[in-house]
Amino acid sequence: MKTGPDRNRDNGDALGGLCDVLDVSVSRNADASYRFDVTIRSRDQGWHSFADAFEIMGPGAVVLGKRILAHPHETEQPFTRSLDMLVIPDGIETVTVRAHHKVYGFAGNTVNVSLP
Repeated sequence: MKTGPDRNRDNGDALGGLCDVLDVSVSRNADASYRFDVTIRSRDQGWHSFADAFEIMGPGAVVLGKRILAHPHETEQPFTRSLDMLVIPDGIETVTVRAHHKVYGFAGNTVNVSLP
């Protein structure tokens, strides 16, 4: 299921754009776990300054899953990475996806996603 236009500004305009989630595609696996394909645009500047993770959050900002990004993507912008086999508790219908920057933290747009 592709996301709609339901986007948030996570940390305000001062930091927005440093590490933005642009798009999220989510699908449900046969075992009832989920796969998230997350597209991120970040201002990567080598090993000292890059997008280093993204998180899937449920209600109350509870982190349900996290994907560590092991290297900068200076020449691949935007880029898409996946998190698969994520088990989400029953009753959760919508999650928020946010990206983390090694230097600036959660500094960009988030995306809300309805689960299929």
